[in-house]
Amino acid sequence: MSGSAPMVEVLRAGALTTVQDLGRPGYAHLGVPRSGALDPAALMLANRLVGNPANAAGLEITLTGCELRFSRAVTVALTGAEVAVLVERPAVARPDTVVGPPPGGRPVERRPGDVGRPLSLPAGTGLRIGAARTGLRTWLAVSGGVAVEPVLGSRATDTLSGLGPPPVRDGDRLPLGPAIAPPGPVDLTVVPPVPAELRLTLRLGPRHDWFGDTALGLLFGTAYTVSPLSNRVGARLVGAALPRAVAGELPSEGLVLGAVQVPPDGQPLIFLADHPTTGGYPVVGVVDDVTPLAQARPGTTVRFHGPQR
Repeated sequence: MSGSAPMVEVLRAGALTTVQDLGRPGYAHLGVPRSGALDPAALMLANRLVGNPANAAGLEITLTGCELRFSRAVTVALTGAEVAVLVERPAVARPDTVVGPPPGGRPVERRPGDVGRPLSLPAGTGLRIGAARTGLRTWLAVSGGVAVEPVLGSRATDTLSGLGPPPVRDGDRLPLGPAIAPPGPVDLTVVPPVPAELRLTLRLGPRHDWFGDTALGLLFGTAYTVSPLSNRVGARLVGAALPRAVAGELPSEGLVLGAVQVPPDGQPLIFLADHPTTGGYPVVGVVDDVTPLAQARPGTTVRFHGPQR
């Protein structure tokens, strides 16, 4: 890797890898969504493990993994979906020996249990992050953080508006900031299992009156599945179509994280971090916590229930 500035080189970006921090809240009135990591707690944990501030930028890696190489010695940590980790260490020559790479390339160390704990890597190390065994997304923190240029106070990639850095591509070189604290003294953290069925708390409003008892009975009484068309903007659901009690269209209204919008086909759409800030289809309710959807693969079952009283 050329140049003196510390970098992480992207050898393989995978299906979708983006730079994410905790986003840019407070700009919805300007049409800018929060964006940021789909599971903020997972990114914050990874940052704590490597000694970063909570809002340091890392990488959000989707499904197929990625492959990286670091120009300086770093501490890294992975959280989220369970993945295989392969560390490709640079060959080191002893003073009395002429040493070249071993047959097949650099020595590779398979690390199957390294999600949820810090790993110290020397300069020149390659890191292969495998496909998610369960779940969908993994978050990678690097000591010093990914130091791309911030936009409106955040380094997050917004896939809807295009704010922030573009999605990571093969061959990209991302700058690293200086490490400011030692890694956390942690041997491992608990990786919660990904449930086969998600139960999401839904609070009705602001346009639930556009749907009658039949539609609300279907919404709370039947199972939906996550569509393959889902992304960071929203989780599209497939299941019982919700009939409207009110015809016509709405003028555009404000949208919030977790809003459940119902387009003309009646299939609910749950808005996630890169959601638009306005929309014209009626919102039947708002999900209290959308972070479980960060790991929801297509086909995952989703059920709604009302808030506990």
